[in-house]
Amino acid sequence: NGHAEVVPVGAVSKGLAGAELAELGLMARSSAGVRIFSDDGHCVADARLMRRALEYVRAFDGVIAQHAQDPQLAGPGACCHEGEISGKLGLPGWPAAAEAGVVARDVQIAELTRSRLHICHVSCAETVDVIRWAKQRGVNVTAEVAPHHLMLTTSEVVSFDPTYKVNPPLRPDEHVEAVREALADGTIDAVATDHAPHARHDKEHAFAEAAFGMLGLETALAVVLETMINSARMNWAELAKRMSIMPAHIARLADQGRALVPGEPANLVLVDPAARAIVDRDASTSLSRNNPWHGRELPDPVVATIWAGRISYQKQL
Repeated sequence: NGHAEVVPVGAVSKGLAGAELAELGLMARSSAGVRIFSDDGHCVADARLMRRALEYVRAFDGVIAQHAQDPQLAGPGACCHEGEISGKLGLPGWPAAAEAGVVARDVQIAELTRSRLHICHVSCAETVDVIRWAKQRGVNVTAEVAPHHLMLTTSEVVSFDPTYKVNPPLRPDEHVEAVREALADGTIDAVATDHAPHARHDKEHAFAEAAFGMLGLETALAVVLETMINSARMNWAELAKRMSIMPAHIARLADQGRALVPGEPANLVLVDPAARAIVDRDASTSLSRNNPWHGRELPDPVVATIWAGRISYQKQL
């Protein structure tokens, strides 16, 4: 409908099975011009396969985006941060080491191959430490954080509400603090919504059996504004860099994240920093209702969006 630019992400492995390299070159040379490759919710657990993928994409300035989840430490049943709460609730634990360990391996392979690596949805303090170390060494690594990992904590899971089942899981307060600091100082380069709409029947199960994921697109700016701007951790120029300039740079999107000057592509968002509202999942544009912010008061900043020079969204005032 012309409301947004849609850019495909290619798989790293065939069938997302983690066994055989997908046709990265063919995807890159296709009319889609794919530059980002990821097995999405599946970790590229095989170190040799990761090395081959990183070596391959270097030729055309591609990037491998990793969902860091060691399948031996956090297998298919893992659904809650491993700690006191997971023990009390009897939920299979997902330790921070399962994320940080994969990232530690991958940044060293990226250094070896001199290729571009991107770490998806960083959720824990240990991963921040690894990325900071890698950047100090000059490794070509970037990272993102999802809005929910900037605000929500493991305490939400006590309700057994499957809306709060997400991968990677919500973490305790000290991890939330660490990723906020990392976003503020640039160790984490970007915010990515990790938007995951689900039908009701996918979420209306016991916590351990429900689908992973929550809505994040419509409220992304609101959550970052609340956690980073209103707390004086970042200013608006820094927010624009994390949510527009750096995502465009990582994905090599030429018409996005550009300066607001005459002659530049008119892809804009108009915001009212002072506006606030109670989030109502039933008023969401999404057809899904797995909204973790329902009933919370948050900023309501988006007044209008302009795509390719025309208004693509306008708030009803």
